[in-house]
Amino acid sequence: MSAFAAVRIPSPVLVGARSAGEKPCAPFVSCPAGHGLHRTHVRSTRLGRPLLAVSSDVLSGQKSLGSNSSPSHHAVVSREEALVLYEDMVLGRVFEDMCAQMYYRGKMFGFVHLYNGQEAVSTGFIKLLETRDSVVSTYRDHVHALSKGVPARAVMAELFGKATGCCRGQGGSMHMFSAPHNLLGGFAFIGEGIPVATGAAFSSKYRHEVLKESNPNGLDVTVAFFGDGTCNNGQFFECLNMAQLWKLPIVFVVENNLWAIGMSHLRATSDPEIWKKGPAFGMPGVHVDGMDVLKVREVAVEAIGRARSGEGPTLVECETYRFRGHSLADPDELRKPDEKAHYAARDPIITLKKYILENSLASETELKAIEKKIDELIEDSVEFADSSPPPPRSQLLENVFADPKGFGIGPDGKYRCEDPKFTEGTAQV
Repeated sequence: MSAFAAVRIPSPVLVGARSAGEKPCAPFVSCPAGHGLHRTHVRSTRLGRPLLAVSSDVLSGQKSLGSNSSPSHHAVVSREEALVLYEDMVLGRVFEDMCAQMYYRGKMFGFVHLYNGQEAVSTGFIKLLETRDSVVSTYRDHVHALSKGVPARAVMAELFGKATGCCRGQGGSMHMFSAPHNLLGGFAFIGEGIPVATGAAFSSKYRHEVLKESNPNGLDVTVAFFGDGTCNNGQFFECLNMAQLWKLPIVFVVENNLWAIGMSHLRATSDPEIWKKGPAFGMPGVHVDGMDVLKVREVAVEAIGRARSGEGPTLVECETYRFRGHSLADPDELRKPDEKAHYAARDPIITLKKYILENSLASETELKAIEKKIDELIEDSVEFADSSPPPPRSQLLENVFADPKGFGIGPDGKYRCEDPKFTEGTAQV
């Protein structure tokens, strides 16, 4: 049965003998000997083989299932597709590493949340989208912006607080936005972007069904990214209900990196399998290995296809891991060293590189050329951001007052904040 053809998703198949009432073990929590792994199987009618929703080798160091289990297959990708995926993931990683350097040098201010380790999720979904499709992000939004096509120069300049940034220096790390790329924003509060994404999906369906704005490729799709810490918040449930009720063209993507700042996902929710919350509202729920871009992409193809064809929303839980602390201000002392080492060994970029080389899709020399190209691109973005001007003072009151003759602009048509008396508090307003 396809996960995308029906809303009844089978319960997890528990592997290994268990007594009645026993629960599957959680990652990095000691379990009694003999407990097996648990995986959820869903079948793809389009691909003609099982999709394996992994919660075994993502979360446990135990051995894989034996020959009786359904085999795990990567989605077939061409040489060109593989190189696009690799370049985008390397771009995200190198960009974030450079952000860390610039932050500690005092070039960036406030909280900066890096995406290292989660690149397979952003690349796996966003590189399948069209320009007209929308992406809504979180405070960990730099790489989503890059994957959607926002130039590295514009993202870096925004982080530097410069006028050449994608938000003219007024958004900063947590509020990336680009209208030309339909990046509808990063949001500092968890769950804040989900209603915006749901509204964008409603807009797409309204334009299609009411305004009769037809598109031969189908509906414009919205992809909403958010973390595991968001999935116990009210707006998450409200928007799942609304999206399914109106069959909105949206994909809800949970980037489950197992930690909400310093709170383990396993301690914060009654059922850690987030994907199950989709079927509760009547939509498909899918669970995938978020450390493997090809597995993510395989699920994304169908979820985006469902949305575009008018079949409605999908909830996708991508189990992934961030390689750095919650933010650059986080010393990352709560996560166990063996847990971090386990996921570091499953680096999604190294996994894709190995796949490309083993399948002769590109040579080591070609991949190194991509890495060199990205290094130069990031160096250029830093030079551009550093040399760019700061926003003018007159920008402070733009987009604040609707009345062009109101508090922000004086009778002479000039911005009041440009008047020296304004900052002294003696200007006539």
